Amino acid sequence: MSDNKRKLEQKLWDIANTLRGNMGADEFRDYILGFIFYKFLSENIEAHVTSELKVDNKTFSEAMNDKDLAESLKEECIETLGYFIEPKDLFHNIASRAKNGEFIIEDLAKALKSIEEATLGHESEEEFSGLFEDVDLSSSKLGRTVEQKNKLISAVIKHLYDDINFKFADTDSDILGDAYEYLIGKFASGAGKKAGEFYTPQQVSKLMAKIVTLGKDRISSVYDPTCGSGSLLLRVGKECKVADYYGQELNTTTYNLARMNMILHGVKYNSFDIQQGDTLEEPRHKEDIKFEAVVANPPFSAHWLARQTFLSDSRFSAAGKLAPKSKADYAFVLHMLSRLSEDGTMTIVLPHGVLFRGAAEGVIRKYLIKDKNWLDAVIGLPANIFYGTSIPAVVLVFKKCREITDILFIDASSDFEKETNQNILRQEDIERIFSTYKNRVVIDKYSYKASLKDIKENDYNLNIPRYVDTFEEEEPVDLDEIISQLSDIETEMKDTDQKLKLYCEELGIEAPVFEEDR
Repeated sequence: MSDNKRKLEQKLWDIANTLRGNMGADEFRDYILGFIFYKFLSENIEAHVTSELKVDNKTFSEAMNDKDLAESLKEECIETLGYFIEPKDLFHNIASRAKNGEFIIEDLAKALKSIEEATLGHESEEEFSGLFEDVDLSSSKLGRTVEQKNKLISAVIKHLYDDINFKFADTDSDILGDAYEYLIGKFASGAGKKAGEFYTPQQVSKLMAKIVTLGKDRISSVYDPTCGSGSLLLRVGKECKVADYYGQELNTTTYNLARMNMILHGVKYNSFDIQQGDTLEEPRHKEDIKFEAVVANPPFSAHWLARQTFLSDSRFSAAGKLAPKSKADYAFVLHMLSRLSEDGTMTIVLPHGVLFRGAAEGVIRKYLIKDKNWLDAVIGLPANIFYGTSIPAVVLVFKKCREITDILFIDASSDFEKETNQNILRQEDIERIFSTYKNRVVIDKYSYKASLKDIKENDYNLNIPRYVDTFEEEEPVDLDEIISQLSDIETEMKDTDQKLKLYCEELGIEAPVFEEDR
């Protein structure tokens, strides 16, 4: 990690501590990330406008005083960037007023609202709608009086302005986005299961992304039906060029974070389509749209309605059974496969139970393996690497056009580094898993290629120890050697006892009674 990034993360954590006493981790996360996003938008548009106005030799403020120029500039910004911010509403202007001790909270609220309003009626309206709704500047958690609220928010704004260098033109374009993900991860570790549902550790994201982009420099689309903060989608974009990003998220707050995260990472508003809603109940992307890469870390064994009407839903009907109401894992698998293109690859993180549970899940598992030949690999991960749960998980890899019928099993459960609260996959662990998957090699006590016959003999039970033998034989015990050692020890004990009796006699005290004297 670079020194700049380390300093940046420390400053962000310091700002978080300004708010820690007032609200829960997930709440102050929303304020900080909202303000970071606001600052990013301000610096981004300033850099863009400065470039646009070079020919006119005018400042942003001067241009906005020219009615014709102001109108064309605003139109150009919305078309190119997707949004517009008036000079008076730029972050640095609000922050300067906060440093001077001015009352800013009302104007700050108006500034955030104006960003969204500027997009109304434009192509980017949906991407910016409601982005700042979780930054509630009227919340009583900021203080009892408006003056107290203003004081606290001003302190946070000043920290962001004075202590962190977000200069858009001077920094690596990933610095801000990486810091953003750092905050999500930091707060997810403190917020427990609720946060863990929308944050996939970067090491796991990287592994999944490398698999779905294997052998490709560019993919047309990537889709995540439980996209959370969007980090898994963006990770795919770091592995290869992605034309379009698609995702759906149930939680409204996290849905807003995902859209912010896309923009923070330089994904243009018309290159991503993030929707809000329950993917299983109400998929928001058209059924005929297929995606070249599909990735997901859905909530483990979530409840879903599993209505009988779903048996006529094309996503689930062919399997013949619905996933149980108490375990939606295979419902997510079938939904994702219905959206996967014929030449695409899909990775999904699930609990180990999907490998061996029977009843309806056993029927679906057999359908995917025997009838479709879509399951390509089963990768067992270490325990305690996901926020909010210590149970080990698996990554399942699916492909629709497989020329082979064997399934690769990888047991990576023992390869990790232990940290204070979490286990982490190291770079060498990721590389070992990926290399084994890429080359489909069999490694003793690590990987195995199971034939369809092997799978059938195990009644389509995919429990990894059935295929990867990790049993370590203990060294044989030499009983003669043990008896000899015991004999030597007994002799030494007798010698010691005799010496102790002599010492007691010399001292004129009664010697202890030893076993041989009884």
